Amino acid sequence: MTGLPEGALPWLHDTCRVIGRWCFRPAYRVRVRGLHHVPRTGPVVLVANHSSMIEPQLIFGMLPRRSVFLVKREMFRGLAGRGLRAIGQIGVRRGEPDRTPLLAAVGVLRDGGLVSVFPEGTRGTGDVAAAEPGAAWLVRSSGALVLPVATRGTRRPDGSGRRWRPVVDVLVGEPFELRVGRGRPGLADATEQIRVRLADLVHELDEQRALHTKAES
Repeated sequence: MTGLPEGALPWLHDTCRVIGRWCFRPAYRVRVRGLHHVPRTGPVVLVANHSSMIEPQLIFGMLPRRSVFLVKREMFRGLAGRGLRAIGQIGVRRGEPDRTPLLAAVGVLRDGGLVSVFPEGTRGTGDVAAAEPGAAWLVRSSGALVLPVATRGTRRPDGSGRRWRPVVDVLVGEPFELRVGRGRPGLADATEQIRVRLADLVHELDEQRALHTKAES
């Protein structure tokens, strides 16, 4: 078992994880909390908020196990696309039913792997005001645990100038089991549960950042 889709190169995936762990350190002061919550084995659907292109790479690098991300299909072009496939990432079409990549992700989960999803669907403020049903569908199809991860600090506030090594926080919450009922109502209810758990974790991280800022002032 590799925890990766068919055709991926495990050695390249692991090399890129090491690069991802360190490549942003010169530009950001990265603080990671809660890594002990990451299950070391077994199927996991990781859900995270999304406000910039940096979060996927940060999470990919800091996780203590291999991870497969659902990435927008537009990224899978040319050399970059070949590289993403080689390290085991899966391209999806945003806003369209696309079962083929989801079935590939289910295969990874049934192989005991970890699949990462940004349930908001697109980049925004990262407050998780809405969520797409993909993560809940994966849980229903695989029986995976859900692992919420909150990030803050990668997005430059509107109207602000260039920042010098801003603090970026990653907070890993506790994994939880999720029962997903039948049909669309069951999927919608589970999606809302995921959204609320992730939004609460983001709020918790915001409070931690505020306290830390106050203590430094």
